[in-house]
Amino acid sequence: MGLVFEELIRRFAELSNETAGEHFTPREVIRLMVNLLFVEDDDVLSKPGVVRTIYDPTAGTGGMLSVAGEYLTEHNPAASLVMFGQELNPESYAICKADMLIKGQDVSNIIFGNTLSDDGHPAQKFDYMLSNPPFGVEWKKVEKAVRDEHTRQGFNGRFGPGLPRVSDGSLLFLMHLLSKMRPAVDGGSRFGIVLNGSPLFTGGAGSGESEIRRYVLENDLVEAIIALPTDMFYNTGIATYVWVLSNRKPAHRRGQVQLIDGSHFWQKMRKSLGSKRKEMGDADIATVTRLFGGFHTAQLARVFDADGKELAKHVVLAGETPPAAPEGGRVKLAPLARIFPNEAFGYRQITVERPLKDTAGRVVLGERGKQKGKPQPDSALRDTETVPLGEDVVAYFRREVLPHAPDAWIDEEKTKVGYEIPFNRHFYVFEPPRPLEEIDADLSQVTARIQRMLTELSA
Repeated sequence: MGLVFEELIRRFAELSNETAGEHFTPREVIRLMVNLLFVEDDDVLSKPGVVRTIYDPTAGTGGMLSVAGEYLTEHNPAASLVMFGQELNPESYAICKADMLIKGQDVSNIIFGNTLSDDGHPAQKFDYMLSNPPFGVEWKKVEKAVRDEHTRQGFNGRFGPGLPRVSDGSLLFLMHLLSKMRPAVDGGSRFGIVLNGSPLFTGGAGSGESEIRRYVLENDLVEAIIALPTDMFYNTGIATYVWVLSNRKPAHRRGQVQLIDGSHFWQKMRKSLGSKRKEMGDADIATVTRLFGGFHTAQLARVFDADGKELAKHVVLAGETPPAAPEGGRVKLAPLARIFPNEAFGYRQITVERPLKDTAGRVVLGERGKQKGKPQPDSALRDTETVPLGEDVVAYFRREVLPHAPDAWIDEEKTKVGYEIPFNRHFYVFEPPRPLEEIDADLSQVTARIQRMLTELSA
């Protein structure tokens, strides 16, 4: 029923130029997320009679819940997955409820309403969770309720770490899912959420977004972030990422975050559907799942022939030998999966002050209070520096600032700690430009050809 409804919605949205992506998530993205969610728990989930709960706060037609149920039934027919969800769109909610009814689920577990302002499962915790919240959608309509919960309840509520800017509420859903995690002593939880690139880096030190990232990283909750190919969703072609978070990390993952660049694993669709032009095949999903499940560091080797045509792609795990280049061709290596300590994404933002001087060039000193006798800062010369968390601030200051501004000092009271995850920077591979001689030779050929054509025209 969900698939039929989604096909009707897609066709209707194409005709009316509406956004089908608000209603549903591509099935291969759901399959990948479900694989990532369950792959580390295969041993537990294979036991007879095992019962687990799964929750989707943006349930739509129930596609994520359905695929998760299919996965578990396929791997262990004796297992049981109890499904919970909440949905704002009335048509999607009705279809989801009907789908759950057909599957034999308790339909009272599917709640109608806005998850952010009116939590339909306020007291419950879950084993697994999945969500694809709307990208870049403002939360002005529920701002009062969210801010009240943040102010009054703090960390006892859902939004303790901080609030993102009103223009994008996707991180609110991430915090909502964090509040639904079963305590680690009771078995813990794992969840996957699809976000765009903004939550990785938007907001400087001290901002709501940075504080949310700081909370999940300092509490060692982020297992992995996987970049998906662009043009995967029906209503947008932007880059998207799957975040996998858990409060029961296996021992070998503790204190670390795995970044996987899955943007190379796709195949072109025969016919575009809205903005969706690419899809991930079963082999692509299996590759990404294997990299995550094995906690691998890996490179992607792309083999090119002498004419620059790509012949093949190979995943090269750490310690393996890359494939040999064909005659006249080359092999291009790029990072595919990398592992970082949590603190690698943190930094201190220090404020560097310079002294205020009068018209005669003398340093102006404070006349009262704590500032008496101390040089006063010149706000026009004020600057900030970003120091990685793993580096000593004083050593950095002496090395990077004092040689250029011997009279500078750090205003300790203004130092802030921030976190950002510059995903693309960690996977960027510099390609040197062609030698100048080659460019000159090409220009000479083009110039000669133009001159020859002009001569032919004048004749």
